[in-house]
Amino acid sequence: MFNNIYHNKTVLVTGHAGFKGSWLSLWLKSLGAKVVGYSLLPDTEHRLYDVLNLRNLLDDDIIADIRDEDKLNAFFNKHHPDMVFHLAAQPIVRLSYSQPVETYETNVIGTLKVLEAARHSGTVKAFVNVTTDKCYENKEKKEGYKEDEPMGGYDMYSSSKGCSEILSSSYRRSFLADGQPFALGTGRAGNVIGGGDWAKDRLIPDCIKAFQKGETVYIRNPLATRPWQHVLEPLAGYLRLGQKLYEDGATYAQGYNFGPEMNKDVKVCEVAQQVASVWGNGKVEVGSSDGLHEATLLQLNIEKAAKELGVKPVYSAEQAIKITTDWYKAFYDNQVNMLDYSLKQIDEFVKSAQAKNLPWSL
Repeated sequence: MFNNIYHNKTVLVTGHAGFKGSWLSLWLKSLGAKVVGYSLLPDTEHRLYDVLNLRNLLDDDIIADIRDEDKLNAFFNKHHPDMVFHLAAQPIVRLSYSQPVETYETNVIGTLKVLEAARHSGTVKAFVNVTTDKCYENKEKKEGYKEDEPMGGYDMYSSSKGCSEILSSSYRRSFLADGQPFALGTGRAGNVIGGGDWAKDRLIPDCIKAFQKGETVYIRNPLATRPWQHVLEPLAGYLRLGQKLYEDGATYAQGYNFGPEMNKDVKVCEVAQQVASVWGNGKVEVGSSDGLHEATLLQLNIEKAAKELGVKPVYSAEQAIKITTDWYKAFYDNQVNMLDYSLKQIDEFVKSAQAKNLPWSL
């Protein structure tokens, strides 16, 4: 997979203790990479980082803030990474209303500090900055947003990620001519679901928390649609982008959307009902809104990633919801080793990609 580019490479993952970062770190280890992680710990009841015992699985990790330049630079100097996947962020839209300064400090200034550490490392050749589909100025149009459309964001989280995209573009033009000393690309993914996410104010984690306690889940915005995708979908995109940045440098030093096929979005109420059905005894009702703005419609155009990277969706939204819910059922049943179970889900995802002849998987 990925032209075997990650085998024996030192790969630094910021945010490795988070939901997506933990899955990415596990996948990289299975590809033979030397994985080192730099992250704060999520403030949640459970952590995928702990469930997978990543502290003992990775080659090294540190629990630290990317805003701490001394620790960040020391970690780069200690490990001399070949590649960086930057996922560390304040990732919750609703939290950004109560923590706007921390959101901007982490998502913008923190990103700049990681870029600077990479530039002065002398070893980094490829850098993938993970942002979000919410970086676009969302006018709630039916057409999917393309990579060259204006950045924006209604809330502080979304706008901070739009700023991170603008920062990446200007940083590339200011310091990374012709992909030297490293090539910088950005990945913009839609609403990601998968086992091991316990963050607050996310639909499926909120459903699982309620169902596990025998409680009803109340959803705020039932008719809103989102580009739901299993966590392994954008991770495959990030890994493919990292591969291409390492091999071909400036050619792929751009932004890429990773999401489901157009017009395959599913309403929030439908997702919750599917989770309840797979879980077996979940109850869903419509609750009241707390007045904070949430987008009703958001779609991505993924033609560029399909054409230039060969990255296309593997699972339907329905498959992604079932696989996600099955992971949580396995976890709470406490009958299987969740590291083995998660590796099996990666293996099954790769086999499904191979069946579709996706180039990254062959």
